[in-house]
Amino acid sequence: MQKQLSVADFQQAINPIAHHYTQFQVDQRILLTGHSHQAWPDVALKGIKEAWQDAAMHLDDKWQFAFDKSRQVEQGFARLLNDSDGDYTLAENTHTLVVRFLSALDLRKRPRLVTSDSEFHSIRRQLDRLAEEGIEIVRVASLPHETFTERLTSQINDNTAAVLVSSVFYNSGRICSDLSEVIEACERQGAELLIDAYHHLNVLPFDVTQQGLQQAYIVGGGYKYCQLGEGNCFLRIPPECQRRPVITGWYADFESLDKANHHQVNYGSGGQRFAAATYDPGSHYRAAKVFEFFAHHGLHPQLLRDINQHQTTQILDRFDVLDLPETLISRDHKMLPAERGGFVAFKSAHAPMICSELHREKVFCDHRGDMLRIGPAPYLSDRQLHHAMDIFATVTKKIALHLTVN
Repeated sequence: MQKQLSVADFQQAINPIAHHYTQFQVDQRILLTGHSHQAWPDVALKGIKEAWQDAAMHLDDKWQFAFDKSRQVEQGFARLLNDSDGDYTLAENTHTLVVRFLSALDLRKRPRLVTSDSEFHSIRRQLDRLAEEGIEIVRVASLPHETFTERLTSQINDNTAAVLVSSVFYNSGRICSDLSEVIEACERQGAELLIDAYHHLNVLPFDVTQQGLQQAYIVGGGYKYCQLGEGNCFLRIPPECQRRPVITGWYADFESLDKANHHQVNYGSGGQRFAAATYDPGSHYRAAKVFEFFAHHGLHPQLLRDINQHQTTQILDRFDVLDLPETLISRDHKMLPAERGGFVAFKSAHAPMICSELHREKVFCDHRGDMLRIGPAPYLSDRQLHHAMDIFATVTKKIALHLTVN
């Protein structure tokens, strides 16, 4: 019988699951890119081989097996959202799903979209382009966070087609709370709500029902904390949705292709309504294996949250001891642990240089503008985190000395 893991097991000298990630060499490199691209467990390779074997053995008949894998992936995402009512559409990336969502809105009658100034580039760039075509884009500053929800909801009116907002902001790692207030404001005005939950999924518990988000659209994927790799993104669609996306493919009415209505484009039921066309199913085989791996080891969102809170606290405590000048690098000391997502962010004009120097020492992290992002993962040990912060101390003090001399 599989031993039930607890957060205490992840505080030992040897990480209890690291040996399942030999292909990604997680014990030989310090991968602090958990918020961007987590390592895949070795079982993912079995999924890739299974996809190849099904294609070779069954030819066009492989699709019955591929569709079974896609259903497993949809169910995996639904479990992570604790969602029993929504429908799901899968795609290779979130951008294609966001575009299909936007194409289902009546932007002629309601040419206004409300969002934040801290959305990931997939949404940010697309909205920039829509603004060039005359759509009114209202961007609400995510700071100060104490008043964000109030300021966001105040911008929703009867001209608003939708609100697009993240549940965790990609640049700061701060959780966007009070989404229930946002959906209530949307429903009062007849607007839709699209939540980008990518930085939430599988590192923080998410509960559609508890938060009253049954009528929300939710987009996310498996490239980050789910360890599913590329090509595994989803759009959660409210039950009984009747929207008719303009961007549509033949899978959107797969079951009625022989009964085409030449007077009106028909749509299938449920998540099929937002589907596209032929895809590479290999990513779903891989994802199904990884979802099975997480379930087998009891790696559920609350445990992963506890592990992540322990790890990020280790990083922040080590950072604070360094007592580095804030002119070099700083963090938001006002952000409480309960407000922190799956990674920590440090503000520095020298973030690119720090990131590059850490990379030289096989400590992998990333930056977005002047924000250095460090994201642990459940396969890392405390020893690795401490070693990484020792290297971090050497790198930052070296840069500080260089700046002082020059």
